[in-house]
Amino acid sequence: MVVVESIETTLGIWDASLREVKSRIRGLFPQERVATSAGLFLEGLLRDEHRKTGWMRAKAAGDPGPWRQQAILGRAKWDADALRDIVRKYALETLADSDAVLVIDETGFIKQGKTSCGVARQINGSTGKMANCQIGLFAAYVSRHGHAFIDRALYLPRAWTEDSPRLARAHVPVSATFTTKSRMALDMIARTVGADVPLGWIAVDHVWGVDIEMALRRWCKGYVVGVSASHNFFLTRPAFSQQVGTAEDIARSVHPSQWRSLPLQEGLQGSETWAYCPFADLDVAEYDNARSGLWTAGLLIRRDANHAFRYFSTWSPAGTEIETLFAVRQCCKIAEDGLGAAKSELGLEHNETRSWHGWHRHVSLVMLAYAMVQTVRHKTGHWPSGPVGRFMVASRRFDRLPRIPKRPKPGSLGAVSITPWNDQSGECRRKPFLVKMPAKQ
Repeated sequence: MVVVESIETTLGIWDASLREVKSRIRGLFPQERVATSAGLFLEGLLRDEHRKTGWMRAKAAGDPGPWRQQAILGRAKWDADALRDIVRKYALETLADSDAVLVIDETGFIKQGKTSCGVARQINGSTGKMANCQIGLFAAYVSRHGHAFIDRALYLPRAWTEDSPRLARAHVPVSATFTTKSRMALDMIARTVGADVPLGWIAVDHVWGVDIEMALRRWCKGYVVGVSASHNFFLTRPAFSQQVGTAEDIARSVHPSQWRSLPLQEGLQGSETWAYCPFADLDVAEYDNARSGLWTAGLLIRRDANHAFRYFSTWSPAGTEIETLFAVRQCCKIAEDGLGAAKSELGLEHNETRSWHGWHRHVSLVMLAYAMVQTVRHKTGHWPSGPVGRFMVASRRFDRLPRIPKRPKPGSLGAVSITPWNDQSGECRRKPFLVKMPAKQ
């Protein structure tokens, strides 16, 4: 990675990146003023305000109220799925790698009321506890160049899909029916594979069904997916006397010499050991006639300091070492911490919309801001300040980068006015967008 030492060069990259992103999304909006508001919405997500609510974003944009911000998410007509595709293409231009890992993870959004689309009393994917919340599934693309979120989906519980008037009030598409998290995860993986996204692995922290494993084998993608203690494995190695065993039984039969203390990355807590049990070498032609070669099914086991186990079903090219599987598993941690950082720094959890399309629009814009930060960071070798100085706690654990000082005072070299698209009505006369200076190396 090239570290940019010139402040002017760094500011120029930020300026050019923001203008480029705005130009890419311009075609989504039917009117120029709506496109201008969308650009200001994106700038608001990148500012240093602690909360990114509608009023806060409006204040940052110089609006007297949040009406333009609300119109972007609710009243304007534009396709959030088209923006999702733009985000994916934009992120891959910088992050693409044939050995990349696609991570499927879920997170919860706490809500107080009952009218927001998808809200119900259910298990919060962030805390693992019951709460009144929305559940969103995300697909993160993790490579050696960085990571970004390239897909998202809002989970609708049965209480919603069986209540037609409630769906209508939240503007849920008529075609929407109850879909399990397993099916939603498969749909996101299928969209990614169908778009010819370069990747070698799939990582899922918690698997919701065996369908994912079978589909990934047909697509010839390696995987590390979390399974329960009762998950059954077919054992064909001579070391095992029985042909079928559960993950728990296999873990208890692991010889003490097989447990290894893998090197933990900085910031990861706890003392833990890992063991890998490869089972069957299978010809991938059994799942796809167009391919050939031996792949190995196996079980990756984590044992913490209290001797509590976690289990991960694996599928990898024959001869894959435990270090590779461990690294793929660690990508789940990167995505998990990334979601937390996006919530706190880019306003992912400040979604005030109640509609189906409002949720997907807001989340897609946050994903775009997230991808932009990753792209600029890759080009400059710096984390920007503000949401950029604190942004991506997980990434700083795995890739140490210099800290960036606070925002320069208005009028200094760091205060750069970034003008959105030309607006003949004059509504674009906003406060300058302040890009913070990186530290000199």
